Amino acid sequence: MFGNIIGNFGQAVAVLLFVIGFANLLLQKNLIKKIIGMNFIDTGTYLFLAEKGYIAGRVAPIITGGVTDAEKYINPIPSGLVLTGIVVSVSVTALMLSLTIRLYQRYHTLDMDEISTILKKEEN
Repeated sequence: MFGNIIGNFGQAVAVLLFVIGFANLLLQKNLIKKIIGMNFIDTGTYLFLAEKGYIAGRVAPIITGGVTDAEKYINPIPSGLVLTGIVVSVSVTALMLSLTIRLYQRYHTLDMDEISTILKKEEN
């Protein structure tokens, strides 16, 4: 059992990061902590994709020395997906932080329960 986990250490860490982020997203009431949880989920996902895309003994798909055999290179698609995902997650994080700032300016709290209580009072 442990030999399999050690052999797939990067993937196990990726799953652990995802679980930590997901639990943080579900259990925390503070909006900043929820944003941090989302970033943990993103990081776990990117690490998992990078681990699955890597093939031992192969190099990045940059043709050097005239070697054009596809068997010598790793698949570039997971790397491209990770880079694109990082750009998107930075944008989403910036948007979430700006919305959190606006919520704090309006309600003077970052606690989701307090914000929902204030909203219910405003409805009535």
